[in-house]
Amino acid sequence: MLWVLGILALLIFSVIVIYNALVRLRVQCDNAWADIDVQLKRRYNLIPNLVETVKGYAGHERKTLEAVTDARTRAMAAQGPAAKGAAEGFLTQALKSLFAVAEAYPQLRAVENFTELQGSLNQLE
Repeated sequence: MLWVLGILALLIFSVIVIYNALVRLRVQCDNAWADIDVQLKRRYNLIPNLVETVKGYAGHERKTLEAVTDARTRAMAAQGPAAKGAAEGFLTQALKSLFAVAEAYPQLRAVENFTELQGSLNQLE
C-alpha cells in the first residue's frame, strides 16, 4: 500500500514539473513574440518617412508607393503569428520593389535621409 502512495506522489510531482516547464516555455514564447513585435513596430514607423522621401524624387511611381503603404497597413492590422508572417512577407516584397525603383534614381540614392532610412530598415531585419 505504501508503494502505491509513493508512485502516486511521484506521478503528481511529475505532472507539476511538466506543467511548470510548459508554463515557462509559454512565457518565453510570449516574450520572444513581444520582442519581435517591438522590432516590427519600429519598422512600421520608418516606412512612412521612406515613402515620403521617395515620393519627392519619384512621385510618378505611385503604384509602388501605394503598394508599400497598403502592405504596411495590412501588416499593422494582422493578428496572430501566421497572419503577421504572411503580411510581413507582402511588406518585404513591396519594400524590395520600392528599393528597386530607388535604384533607377541616382539622385534619390544620394539623399542622406533615404540612405539612413534604408540602413535602419536593413538593421531591423
